[in-house]
Amino acid sequence: MQYACSLLPRKLQQLSFSNCPQLMRALTTTTSSTTTTTKSSPSPAKKFLRSALPYTIRRYSSVKGDNSAETNSRSKMTDQQLLQTNLETSDPELAAIIKKEKERQREGLEMIASENYTSVAVLDCLSSCLTNKYSEGYPGKRYYGGNEYIDMVELLAQARGRELFNLDADKWGVNVQPYSGSPANLAVYTGVCRPHDRIMGLDLPDGGHLTHGFFTPTKKISATSIFFESMPYKVNPTTGIIDYDKLAEAAKTFRPQVIIAGISCYSRLLDYKRFREICDDVGAYLMADMAHVAGLVAAGLIPSPFEYADIVSTTTHKTLRGPRAGVIFFRKGVRSTKPNGDKVLYDLEERINQAVFPALQGGPHNNAIAGIATAFKQAKSPEFKEYQTRVIKNAKVLCKGLIEKGYVVATGGTDVHLVLVDVRTAGLTGAKAEYILELVGIACNKNTVPGDKSALNPSGIRLGTPALTTRGLNEKDIEQVVSFIDEALKAGAEAAKAAAGPKLADYHKVFNDNEKIKNKVNDIHQRIIAFTKTFPLPGLDVL
Repeated sequence: MQYACSLLPRKLQQLSFSNCPQLMRALTTTTSSTTTTTKSSPSPAKKFLRSALPYTIRRYSSVKGDNSAETNSRSKMTDQQLLQTNLETSDPELAAIIKKEKERQREGLEMIASENYTSVAVLDCLSSCLTNKYSEGYPGKRYYGGNEYIDMVELLAQARGRELFNLDADKWGVNVQPYSGSPANLAVYTGVCRPHDRIMGLDLPDGGHLTHGFFTPTKKISATSIFFESMPYKVNPTTGIIDYDKLAEAAKTFRPQVIIAGISCYSRLLDYKRFREICDDVGAYLMADMAHVAGLVAAGLIPSPFEYADIVSTTTHKTLRGPRAGVIFFRKGVRSTKPNGDKVLYDLEERINQAVFPALQGGPHNNAIAGIATAFKQAKSPEFKEYQTRVIKNAKVLCKGLIEKGYVVATGGTDVHLVLVDVRTAGLTGAKAEYILELVGIACNKNTVPGDKSALNPSGIRLGTPALTTRGLNEKDIEQVVSFIDEALKAGAEAAKAAAGPKLADYHKVFNDNEKIKNKVNDIHQRIIAFTKTFPLPGLDVL
C-alpha cells in the first residue's frame, strides 16, 4: 500500500485516502496482487483506479509474465520506483543546490543582458517525454523510426519562426536544430565556407562575439578563427559607433566570403542596409546574428535584418525568452540575375542543413525544439510586444540614470536592451565592478569598452534589462536599481583604495577584513533582497 501511494502524483499523495473508500479498495487490490498473472479482466477496483487516476503509473502486477520470478518482479518494482520518484526525494543533495540557485534568482537583480526568465510552458516542454526520442535527420528524412510526432513538433517550430518574423516559406528556410547560438554560427560558416575561407565580424573588444572570428595577437581563441581566416572590423574609439567606411575599405582588401552583422555588447542599431551594400560590393554573404535583439525584432521595435541578410542566426533564450537553443534562417529562391538574364539560385538550404546535421551535431534536442515552438507563439502575442517595449524603456532609464550619476556610457546611450558602462572613472576595473555588484546581489558581467587593449582585462560592465522587465520592474523601479548600483560601485571604489595592492586578490581581501566596508556591503545587499522579493519570479514553484 505504501509503495502504491509513492507512485501517485505528489498532490494525490497528500490526499486523505481514508475519505475515499473506492480509492482505498483500488489501491489495496492493486498492491495485494503484485504476483497475480491471471488473464481475467481487471477488477472493478482496478478499473476505477485507471479511470480516476489516468496519470498514475501502472503497476508491474498488471504486466503479464512468469509468476515464478518473484524476485525479478520486485527488481522491476524497485526500478519503477526509481524512475517515478521526483528529484527532491531521489536526489535531495542536488535538489538543495537547485533550490539555492532559485533563491539567488529570487533575491537578486539579474542584469546580465543575455539572460532572461523563461515561461512555464517552455519548462513543460523541456521536461516532457520529447527528451526520450532520438531523431537524427530532418522531418520526413529521419535515420530512426517512431518520429511521426517529432516531425510535427519540428515543422510547427519552423512554421512559427517564419510567421513570427513575417517570412515567406518560398523565400526562407528555417533550421531549429542548433543546440545554441555558437553551434548555429559555426554551422553557418561550415555550410557556406571552405576551410580557411575568410569571414569578417565585429571585434570582441568592440562589442562583437567570440564566434564572429575572435583571436588575439598570440592565440586563435574561437574555433571560427581556427578553421577560418577572420579579420575584425572596429568601432570608432571616440564615438563607440561602428566605422562602416573602414569596414567597407577593409572588405575590399580582405574579400571575405561572409560578413557578420551581429553584436554581444553594442547598444546601437545596426545599419543592415549599409552592410548589404558592402557585401554586394565584394560578393560576400551577409549573415546577421540577432541573438541579442531577436525579441526586439520580433516585436517590430527595431529594424529587422531579414530585408537585407542572406542568413540570420539567433538564440532563443535571450530577449526571445525561450529555451536555450539556436535557430538559423536562410534564403531560398533567386540570389541574383546574370547579365544574360540567367537566374542564380541560393543553395543555402542543403548546405546549412547538412552542416548542422550530420557535420556538426547528432540527434536534435526535441524538447528544446518544442520549447522554441511555444516561445515563438508567445512572441507573436500583444503582451510580448508590450514587454519588449518596456525592456527598451527600462534600458533608457537605466542609461540616463547612470549618466546623471557621473558614469560614462559607451556610445552615450542605448537603442536596445543593454547599456555598456566604463567604470574607470569610478576607480574600478570591470572585474572589480562585477565583483562588488555580485556581493550585493546584482548579477552583471565585466566587458570591454572601446579602446580596451585586452578582453581579459576589461574596463567596463554590461548591464541589461530583459530579466528585470520579465519580473515586472517598471521605469520607477529601474531608478531605484540605478541607486543600488551607484551605492555598490562607490563601496567598491572605497575597497579598491583600501586594498594593499592592485591585484584582484587584494581587492577581495578587503571585503573579508574591513568591517566598515563589509557592513556597508551587507546593508546594501539586505535592502536589495527586500526590494527584489516584492516582484514575482516566473517559473516552477519549487525548482
